[in-house]
Amino acid sequence: MDDLLKTFAISGAGMRVQGSRLRVISQNIANADSLPQDPNGKPYRRQTITFRNELDRQVGLETVRVNKVRPDMSEFGRRYEPSHPAADADGYVLTPNVNRLVEMTDMREAQRSYEANLNVIKSSRSMLMSTIDLLR
Repeated sequence: MDDLLKTFAISGAGMRVQGSRLRVISQNIANADSLPQDPNGKPYRRQTITFRNELDRQVGLETVRVNKVRPDMSEFGRRYEPSHPAADADGYVLTPNVNRLVEMTDMREAQRSYEANLNVIKSSRSMLMSTIDLLR
């Protein structure tokens, strides 16, 4: 019984961090087209998320937690658009360093990890219910 409760805690932690990862990815996608409003302005900078193991004292196990959400310091893109108010002297506008293909791939991976943890919880719950039925 104790092992099943630990399984719930581990999978629940996994679902929480993947939910946070999905929020960061959604923010990146939502801002992929945002441009600065003047030549000195900077566009949206992609955010990345990292995880860490942390001891959960309630269950006595290490579970996954969000470590940090930080900006991706890769270079901004550039697009030739001389009529835009943020264009530099050469007619280029800085664009966000968000690659939609990378974000969609990360989103799919986070979604699958979330679903896998959910399936573990469902299976553990089913096992628990079967055990209770046997004890009746």
